Amino acid sequence: MKWNRFFSLQQWSHVFKRLPSLLTSRELPLGEKLLFLIPVLAYWVLPDVMPFMPIDDIGVTLLMMNWFVSRAERKTAFVYEQKKVR
Repeated sequence: MKWNRFFSLQQWSHVFKRLPSLLTSRELPLGEKLLFLIPVLAYWVLPDVMPFMPIDDIGVTLLMMNWFVSRAERKTAFVYEQKKVR
């Protein structure tokens, strides 16, 4: 990820708009959704278990949100293209 995209307000508005729809999408497998939810929930509930990460809870959540949205958009685009070919 490029740093200028990471600090872009447009990028973050896109992430916040897409996250709810991706988490409720039927096209995205549950395993993909759990790749986002489990680490974020674990870090919010058990931050003292992972003391080697000196990042605030919201920082971890924002990083995971950005990663999940970019990964899920690539995945759903691939699934959509496969359905379109059939």
